[in-house]
Amino acid sequence: MKTLVLANQKGGVGKSAIAVQLAYYFALVLEKRVLVIDFDHQRNSSKAIRTGGLAEVSSVTSSQILTGRVDPAQINHAEFVLLPGDGDLIKMEKQAAEHNTFATNLYTFLAEIGDRFDVCIIDTNPNPDIRQLASLVVSDYVLSPLQLNQEAIDGIGDLLNHENIGIRKIQATINKKLDLIGILPNIVEPTPFQRDNFRDLSAAFARLLIPLDNGFAAIKKTTAVPEAQAAGVPVWKIEKTSARTAWAHMRPVFSKIASHMGVE
Repeated sequence: MKTLVLANQKGGVGKSAIAVQLAYYFALVLEKRVLVIDFDHQRNSSKAIRTGGLAEVSSVTSSQILTGRVDPAQINHAEFVLLPGDGDLIKMEKQAAEHNTFATNLYTFLAEIGDRFDVCIIDTNPNPDIRQLASLVVSDYVLSPLQLNQEAIDGIGDLLNHENIGIRKIQATINKKLDLIGILPNIVEPTPFQRDNFRDLSAAFARLLIPLDNGFAAIKKTTAVPEAQAAGVPVWKIEKTSARTAWAHMRPVFSKIASHMGVE
């Protein structure tokens, strides 16, 4: 099983939408066995997937994985499964004495269930806390969506070098196999401001962006993605021209991510 975590230290970047749409891509287009774990207490991924009814929703919640109150045998035997978020997630950071145990429990759970799935996608909260740290510690790959505003671009340094959950620190110490697929500009608008920011981002952090044949990967702003999320369906299932256009731009990005992970 390949584990991908979506991580960012700022909310409102469309991270959960990418997590859900990627899960649909792996499960329905590539026909892989997919497990989704929602560690974000806002539970946007859980809401979308529940609404669509395309995945089995486990009675086991994500906080129970961290606390170790779960037997992998309790997880639905299905090709596409969601472990939803719950209200206890917000309490995890306050239990400092248990943080190492939380990370160990997550590692053990994934190891025990790994032969039942091809891909695990973890959606994390934007707070730099134990949920995000534990996810980075156990994952094979990390993808970081961001918006093209100066605050988000300035935050790339924290993403890489944060004293507790910086990707480079984790790669150098706890999880040497962690592979940063890249930074993925999301909700990109065709404004001079965002074009300038994309140019500056490409100049300063080209090595962190995801290369495509025609430039660097980015997801354009469109009404189709929030519509798909509200309906809980893949964007390509929305019968509108805007959705077909959105999917034509998104599919090569998702294909590149899957290829990077060796999932094709």
